[in-house]
Amino acid sequence: MVLIKEYRVVLPCSVEEYQVGQLFSVAEASKNETGGGEGIQVLKNEPYEVKGEKGQYTHKLYHIKSKVPTFLRMLAPEAAFIFHEKAWNAYPYCKTVVTNEYMKDDFSITIETWHKPDLGQQDNVHKLEGSKWKDVTVVPIDITDRSSVSAADYKPEEDPAMFKSAKTGRGPLSPSWMKELVNNSDCPRMCAYKLVTVKFKWWGLQTRVENFIHEQEKRIFTNFHRQLFCTIDKWVDLTMDDIRKMEADTQRELEELRKQGKLRGTSAAD
Repeated sequence: MVLIKEYRVVLPCSVEEYQVGQLFSVAEASKNETGGGEGIQVLKNEPYEVKGEKGQYTHKLYHIKSKVPTFLRMLAPEAAFIFHEKAWNAYPYCKTVVTNEYMKDDFSITIETWHKPDLGQQDNVHKLEGSKWKDVTVVPIDITDRSSVSAADYKPEEDPAMFKSAKTGRGPLSPSWMKELVNNSDCPRMCAYKLVTVKFKWWGLQTRVENFIHEQEKRIFTNFHRQLFCTIDKWVDLTMDDIRKMEADTQRELEELRKQGKLRGTSAAD
């Protein structure tokens, strides 16, 4: 058994804008999560072509021991907390697979994303078989919903309800911003349909851990897209060439950060 949910994230930007914004935000988030021997290693970032599908392939290692629940740290060895992330970005479709060498075939997280120019009203954009789609839980994510953000994660500068873009004029977003978009053809819109399949086969822990992983995926999607919108003035004018150069610079910086004594942006009390 696996636990499958589809997260739908609506944003006031175009599908074309999001391609740049997403890559910019991934690079920035990677640096914020790396340091003290933990965080992200970029092993590969290169173009690929398979059966006519072209895109960018990345292979990363995630060192995350400090971020997993205590009960898991007590049960598993060090190798259990190193994860491989392989991603095939054939935008507007992307696929990411996360695995762990310790658990082998008993663990995986697969994220398949379609980026569509709508407000998240389409069902089964991933074209699953009817019997499989029936078991998928759809989870809408509203980036303006303050109640979905923990006190520890909340940052006023990353609150779409407070942010106004100087370059695009978008924001602040009201609680009814998505309804307002229906009648506002001047503002672009898009939805990231993220189909997340979690497999964790460990007797006695399967349900608990699969639910925990989905909770974390929702948290990550929510915080990431709040940040993405609120940094739009930093990336909206960038080109894909700018992004590739930024990614190369980030790869070098990540190696340095991971060797340093603490995570970037943390204090001695963290």
